[in-house]
Amino acid sequence: MLTTSAIDTVVRAALDEDAPWGDITSEMLIPADAVATAQLVAREAGVFSGGAVFAAAFRLVDPRIVVHLHLADGTPFTAGELLAEASGPARGILQAERIGLNFVQRMSGIAALTARYVAETVGTAARIVDTRKTTPGLRAFERQAVRDGGGHNHRFSLSDAVMAKDNHLAVLSARGINLTDALLAVRAKLSHTTHFEVEVDTLDQIEPVLAAGIDTIMLDNFDADELREGVRLVAGRAIVEASGGVSLDTVRRIAESGVDVISVGALTHSVRSLDLGLDVVILADA
Repeated sequence: MLTTSAIDTVVRAALDEDAPWGDITSEMLIPADAVATAQLVAREAGVFSGGAVFAAAFRLVDPRIVVHLHLADGTPFTAGELLAEASGPARGILQAERIGLNFVQRMSGIAALTARYVAETVGTAARIVDTRKTTPGLRAFERQAVRDGGGHNHRFSLSDAVMAKDNHLAVLSARGINLTDALLAVRAKLSHTTHFEVEVDTLDQIEPVLAAGIDTIMLDNFDADELREGVRLVAGRAIVEASGGVSLDTVRRIAESGVDVISVGALTHSVRSLDLGLDVVILADA
């Protein structure tokens, strides 16, 4: 998903927003022939993510700037560690620095938080996945960061899979439409390659949903005991996903219930950007 084209589209838009008519401070203050080297240094521990995005910010401002990444995406780091360097025309480095830093701080924050959730599930069969609760326009970036943290991605968009959630089922119920019949009608229309998931919020919905031959059943806002019972009822007939009420304090208990997937909206909608610094360490005339 995170292609060069996708990166350039988002980063170029961010650069245009930040300097729509150029960086007037650098253009007025910094000599045109000045060169500089800026170092990206961790001020706290984390997991690196967004190296290609960071580099793109400088490349798109001035292709003469050379970015050297000291860590690969997905690599843990400690406070004080040198993560990357950018060298070249000083004006370009000063114009690109904030955009490059913003992206790598957020992506590394997501990767670091994801790694904490993944660590809590060690020894279980559960995998940590993200949700569509992403920053509009940044989904590809944020989902790459989840993968860099050791997590997995849910469907990328509404176009990727059929996922009937509580609001869909509420509409069917209000119309008096039988749930199993409605789901069977959907299954009959689908390609064999299209994944079919249904969300339930009570145990008694499980059998009517499974009767339609769905691929994944989401148990939404179930407590640990209900999750265990839900897993027992499903009995391997579908992938079981747990959603709702997931935090670092609860994820271990959820994973131990036997579910296959745990979706965590907090990975992207409540994450804190990591504290990374980008400072010019060498400034000289060309």
